[in-house]
Amino acid sequence: WGRDRAVLERAAQMAEWGKPRAPGRALGIAQYPMVGTSVCQVAEVSVGDAGEPRVHRVFCAIDCGRVVNPDTVRAQVEGGLVFGLSAALYGRISVKDGAVEQATFQDYRLLRMAETPEIQVEILASDSPPTGVGELATPPIAPAVANALFALTGRRIRSLPLSQA
Repeated sequence: WGRDRAVLERAAQMAEWGKPRAPGRALGIAQYPMVGTSVCQVAEVSVGDAGEPRVHRVFCAIDCGRVVNPDTVRAQVEGGLVFGLSAALYGRISVKDGAVEQATFQDYRLLRMAETPEIQVEILASDSPPTGVGELATPPIAPAVANALFALTGRRIRSLPLSQA
């Protein structure tokens, strides 16, 4: 629990959890421990005029053991986070007559550069053996955003994509 607690506390510190937010913004948090790595993300979110979620900033703390190349870890975390956010907000797959309708990225909406939030990643120093990084930043972003939306609206969202919930 020590490593899990450390990333939870560090992500909350990075986001200045407990301090007032700009009007109409809230924080949500989620953690994902897997294959010896622990990742925690805090998302700062607002809701647009049409009711769509907007993610402004994401704070991510990760403990993946001893780090050989921090730039690679950071790139993996940022990429996984952006992919997870795309899936969380827009990742709808529909099937018609037994076939998936989304055949290309024209049909499957991804996060655009202008929509990408500010991302801060902190890799916690560790003497533990190196563990996985890969896709580990992908799973916690959807629940972090959903928790922020709950803080804003009082409504739990339990389905994806969040933009259509």
